[in-house]
Amino acid sequence: MPRQPRRRSYDQHCAAARALDLVGDRWTLLVVRELLAGPRRYTDLHADLPGVSTDMLAGRLKDMEGAELVTRRRLPPPASASVYELTPRGRDLLPVLRTLAAWGAPDLGEPRPTDAVRAHWYAIPLLGALAELGAGVVQVTLDEGEFHVRIGADGAVAYGDGAVDAPDARLRTDAATCRALAAGELTLGEAVESGRAVLERPAPVVAPA
Repeated sequence: MPRQPRRRSYDQHCAAARALDLVGDRWTLLVVRELLAGPRRYTDLHADLPGVSTDMLAGRLKDMEGAELVTRRRLPPPASASVYELTPRGRDLLPVLRTLAAWGAPDLGEPRPTDAVRAHWYAIPLLGALAELGAGVVQVTLDEGEFHVRIGADGAVAYGDGAVDAPDARLRTDAATCRALAAGELTLGEAVESGRAVLERPAPVVAPA
C-alpha cells in the first residue's frame, strides 16, 4: 500500500474527493506539469516554479513520493545528481492537466506584470493543435524559449523542455498566437496562413539511385 500524503483527507467516499486528497494541494499539479516534461533536479524544479518556497516544494515532493506519483533516482557519473520523475500513475495526470488547461485558456489573456513565463508552459495547451501535424517530433520556438512535442502514430502525445536533435517539424510563433491556439480562437493552419506562425518540415533525404 502506498504511504498516504501528510495532508488531511476530505474523508468522503467520492472519486473526485479521493483524487483531491492526492493532488489537490497548492503546487502539486504544477509539479506534475514540470515533470511531464521529463526528469528534473530539485534545483531545476525550484527555478521553474517561481513563487514556491524550498520548504513547500520539498514537502510536496515528499507527499507525492508517498502517494507513488513521483519517484527519485540517482543519475550515474559523471552527473551524480538526483532527479525526480513521474511514475506511470503520475503520468496518467496528463489528460487531467490538458482538460484543466483547456478550461482555463479563455481566461489567460495577456501576462500580468507579476506573471512569470516559461516557453514549455504553452506545451500542454498546444498538444491538440500540434497533434494535427501527425506522428513525429515538433520543435516549437518562442521568444521565451523552446520546447518539443512527440506525437505517436496512435495519437499519444508527450512534451519536453528545450530543443531536440533532428525534429520532424519546426514551428516558430509567439506567445499571443499560442494563447489564441489554446483558446480555440485560431487553428494551426490559420496561424501559418496568416503569418503568425512559421512551420518548416525538413525535406526527406533521397538515397541516390
